[in-house]
Amino acid sequence: MVTTTPTKLIRIGVMGTHSTGKSLLMRRIEMELRGLDIPVQRTGQLGRRAALVPLPKMQHHTVESTRWVLATGIADEVAAAARLDDASVRVVLADRACWDALSYFRAALEWRGASVPRTDREALHRLAAAHAPYDLLFATVLDPALPVKPKHDYDDRYRVLVDHHTHALLREDGTPHVRVTGDDDSQTSAIERALQLCGTEAVI
Repeated sequence: MVTTTPTKLIRIGVMGTHSTGKSLLMRRIEMELRGLDIPVQRTGQLGRRAALVPLPKMQHHTVESTRWVLATGIADEVAAAARLDDASVRVVLADRACWDALSYFRAALEWRGASVPRTDREALHRLAAAHAPYDLLFATVLDPALPVKPKHDYDDRYRVLVDHHTHALLREDGTPHVRVTGDDDSQTSAIERALQLCGTEAVI
């Protein structure tokens, strides 16, 4: 009788308003895991890809664009997991966890003073909720004192609204998460937490 060692798939996601260090945090975690020879795949670029479709984004998000981001993000995570070898521990890093699309959508509606039918809101929520919970979910926190990168032309009010809806959504749903600020200690603590979840530690 042939026995195989069970493998463990760990899914780590991050969400939060733009230019709060989501991608940088995921890249740092990925680098640490690769340095420890732990198989890892990182997803991302959803906003850029949506613009190429083209679909409205940022404060112009619609039900359709949000559904696309949700479905594509979930599909990306499934594909990333499939590409990983059957190691004892495999890690998928979701740069923009699926809940992120809902906070951007809710912020867009408030920014425009718009509304959509309750059935549409509930359908989007069900799509996000149908995705299995993340083993670890980070939520970045906006620090208005930190400048936005020069190459980005973001609407300040929308950026603040996304931050508000990110944390409001997580509170409303009672979703376990870890708040991450731009502070070095907070970032380091987040990375260490991810490594511990993967059964290892590294000096950062």
